[in-house]
Amino acid sequence: MSSVSLHSRSLIRCEIAEPSGKPAPMGQKTRYKDSIFDRAFMSLFARKMENATGRASKKTGYDGFVDVSRGVLQGRNPVEQRALVREVLLSIMPPGAPETFRKLFPPTKWACEFNAAITVPFFQWLVGPCERFEVEVNGVKQNSGVKILKCRYLENSNCVGMCVNMCKIPTQDFFTNDFGLPLTMTPNFEDMSCEMIYGLQPTSLEEDPALKQPCLQLCKFRFLVSKRSC
Repeated sequence: MSSVSLHSRSLIRCEIAEPSGKPAPMGQKTRYKDSIFDRAFMSLFARKMENATGRASKKTGYDGFVDVSRGVLQGRNPVEQRALVREVLLSIMPPGAPETFRKLFPPTKWACEFNAAITVPFFQWLVGPCERFEVEVNGVKQNSGVKILKCRYLENSNCVGMCVNMCKIPTQDFFTNDFGLPLTMTPNFEDMSCEMIYGLQPTSLEEDPALKQPCLQLCKFRFLVSKRSC
């Protein structure tokens, strides 16, 4: 591989700074070497959330992004938190993006596999290392599953409420309802991994086990917010 292609890859893909090249074991915070691409997206999302909440952070990089996003949790119930995240997502998109997406990516096997493929390289700045895997959706086998090895957002926030109300449910709703491409996200709070399956209709909130998950021991908000929020 040429030095040019290696340099290009380093600009768009985050890298784990652990000696093993893998996420740190549970109980230890994984170290990352963020690329220019990663830092740009962190700054963009943080700025959009600052505009939406009126709350800024003195921290920088990923820590700043997580700190700003905590402001969404405070003073809002789960429904309001999810609605604000949707507003942030829409504010990042160009006008008419949902309608254009629906035309370009109807809920077909190809569309599901394509979105899973681009999720792996372009969303690692947010969730950490991930890989594609084969799933079966409505009796059809397809490579539309994405396995997040150890979610960076959950690892840094240590908050079930932030995972569920600011990532899982808003993302599912955004793809399923705004983009018209079903998506189900299943976080594992034991090892902080997560499975994303494009093409799979998410279960109702009443039946979703993630909403019944108690707070993590390291969650800073477990005594500050209601059980429903965290």
